[in-house]
Order: sequence, then C-alpha cells, then structure tokens
Amino acid sequence: MRYLNLGRTGLKVSQLCLGCMSFGKGKMHGSWTLSEAESMPFFRLALERGVNFFDTADVYGEGASEIAVGKALREFARRDEVVIATKFFAPTGPGRNERGASRKHIMVAVEASLRRLQVDYIDLYIQHSFDPTTPMEETLRALDDLVRSGKVLHIGASNYKTWHLAKALKCQALNGWTPFASMQVQYNLVYREEEREMIPLCVDQGIGVTAWSALARGFLAGNRTVDGKGETARAKGDEIAQRMYFRDADFAVQKQLASVASTRGALPMQVALAWIKDRQGLTAPIVGVTKIAQLEQAIEALDIELSPEERDLLDSSYETRRPAFE
Repeated sequence: MRYLNLGRTGLKVSQLCLGCMSFGKGKMHGSWTLSEAESMPFFRLALERGVNFFDTADVYGEGASEIAVGKALREFARRDEVVIATKFFAPTGPGRNERGASRKHIMVAVEASLRRLQVDYIDLYIQHSFDPTTPMEETLRALDDLVRSGKVLHIGASNYKTWHLAKALKCQALNGWTPFASMQVQYNLVYREEEREMIPLCVDQGIGVTAWSALARGFLAGNRTVDGKGETARAKGDEIAQRMYFRDADFAVQKQLASVASTRGALPMQVALAWIKDRQGLTAPIVGVTKIAQLEQAIEALDIELSPEERDLLDSSYETRRPAFE
C-alpha cells in the first residue's frame, strides 16, 4: 500500500479510502447495506492490506455507519494509525436546525458523531455540501473552533463549486482560521468536469482531493446496462445512477473500459481504479463495497500501471457534460 500526505498536511493516508456508506443498517439504502456484524470482515481485511483511511457520514444509515466504523476500528486497529473522515450537513432530524452548516448544527453534529464513533477526535471533518442559507464566515469560524478545541484535527468540504472553495480559502486566510485540507469531489471516467477548475485550484492551493463515486455507482464495474437493469441489489433499484451515468457517451466509455480490461486480463473496475489513482491532484479514490471480493479486487487494482496508449483509449470516448452542482 502506498501512502500520501493529505494535501499540505502531515497526515498520511492510504491511496485507497474505504467508503463506509454500505456498512450499518438503517432506513437509508436499507435494501443493499450490510448489518454491523456483516460489516466487520471488510474492516479487518482493509486494515490487513494496509488501508488506513475510512470515510463515513452522520447521515449514512442514520448514524449506523459511524457506529459500525467506530466498533470495527476499536476492535481491529490502533486509533493512532487510522484516519477517520466523517461528514455533516444532511438532515439528522425533523427540525429546521438539524441540518446544514450553521454553527448550531455543526456543534451538535460533531458531538453526536464523536459519541457514535466512540472516539475523542475526528481526523477529518467534512462539510458534505455547500449551505447557501448560512453565512460562510459562520461555518468556517465554527470549524476553526473545532480544530482549536482538539475535537477535529483537519477540515474538508465536498460538493462545492470552485468559487465556493476560492472564497472559503480567502476567508480562512484573512481571519487566520484553519484552512481546508481536502475537497471531496465526484470524479470518475464518465464524470470528469472537476478537471476544469476545481482540481487545478486544489493542486495550486495544496488541498488533497478525494473522489466519491470513483466507480460511478458500479457503472464502471460493468453492472449497469442500457435497459437500466443490473446484477446487484443496488444496481436494480438505483434510479440515481440512471440519471447520472446513462448517456450514450457513458456507455461508449464503458465499452472502451471493457476492451482495455479484457486485453489486460483484469476487471473493468480495476482498470477504472488504475486510471483514477494516478490522476493529477488526486489523493485517493473512495470505494464502497458490499462483497469481500470487491474489496480485494480494488486493493489489487492499485498495482496496475496503465500505458499512455491505454489511457488515451480510455479518454477517447469522454464527452463533456453539465456539472453536477450548478
């Protein structure tokens, strides 16, 4: 396993981040998520293979994911060796103040995450989405206070527009507040719009980039078909993927991916991860799994080095698209 610094910080994270949305049963995505007991072997294997970076959120399974992550890492790892990232923003209750990026919600949300994870601090605390209803200064000051209190070591954001990040960094610099260490973006072979502005800004400012939907919700594993059906429980009921990744151009990329994988004797998902892991500015793809074999295959993909010709072939069918967060 290769380890990289997260942006300009000294925090060392594995080149693969284990996404934990599938671990811990709740109403959210209940048809395909795993119980706490079913989740434990995934953490054990990941740690044995050198993965030290785990990404969850307070909304996953209505908190069940954080509980599973905390239990697994207490059982199988030393706290000082693992990097726990969790996120706040989505509704955690029915009230108007139980969501968003207000100071009130942040302070309540972080305490709830600490309790569920049963840890004294969170390595990377991420704003899950931009909040247009809260002054940015209020959000950034609250996050800085969390770092100063020791409850959070580093802060990050996700699903920002580029100008949101530029404004935030300026505000943090002017006030002497803790800057963002990471930006979590949608990024994969069939969605590359963040290459235009966001990733170059992150490279320039020394911000680590992590990629959610690195396998396009399974589309790049080949388990999505033109008729909208798929092999897995998630694929069969995943209407979101159909809205995000079912253009003709996306299936053209999927076809090229299958061709390269077949020639190499690898799986399409492994070639897709081999492509993304070496992209400029990327620290780690975030990969979610529901089968042990999927995790083993993802880790093995880190050893695949694509040739320039293979990269050109994979790039050749991409067509630009409307940014996801306009």
